[in-house]
Amino acid sequence: MRGRFITFEGGEGVGKSTQVERLKRRLEAEGFEVVATREPGGSPKAERIREVLLSGDAKRFGPLGEAILFFAARADHLDQRIRPALERGAFVLCDRFADSTRAYQGVAGKVDADLLRTLERLIVGDTKPDLTLILDLPVAEGLKRVRTRGGEPDRFESEGLVFHERLRRAFLGIAEVEPQRCVVIDANRPEDDVAADVLRAVQERLIMPASDHA
Repeated sequence: MRGRFITFEGGEGVGKSTQVERLKRRLEAEGFEVVATREPGGSPKAERIREVLLSGDAKRFGPLGEAILFFAARADHLDQRIRPALERGAFVLCDRFADSTRAYQGVAGKVDADLLRTLERLIVGDTKPDLTLILDLPVAEGLKRVRTRGGEPDRFESEGLVFHERLRRAFLGIAEVEPQRCVVIDANRPEDDVAADVLRAVQERLIMPASDHA
């Protein structure tokens, strides 16, 4: 039986990595095999591309060039890690996936949406998320959290407010168009409350039979 593919999306500082780890621990406690991964990255070749993207070295190629690099990393990630895990029947939890390319390079970077859809069809194919959890947070709060973490901001964290506002609207727009796949979760609350809603969405959408929560 094919596993379940869950992606976590949202702007900067929304807490995706924290919620991925919390859901991983909970599902493992229930006896499921869980693979937690991230984009860009998740496989050795993709991690090297991640360094180029987040350092800002690829910015000179423009949003289209960055999108192509993201898809190159995604192709290797899918082949080396995501698809094998799904074939084993595992839960795959991914911190960002194709929706981030739609939002960052598409809406915020103004790369043609039809071109991105073509790349997505070629690279992702049928390996689409079963569930996408979009963590939503006011931009100012998200960037405040990023600053609190310390360290130098990466390529995308260092963009201005207008860019990040576009991102937030882009993710909410994706959820509005694909409600059967996406669940928006208010991330402007305590971590435990967010984790409870994440777990509830997974249980209701992927684990519990429909008759149990009708």
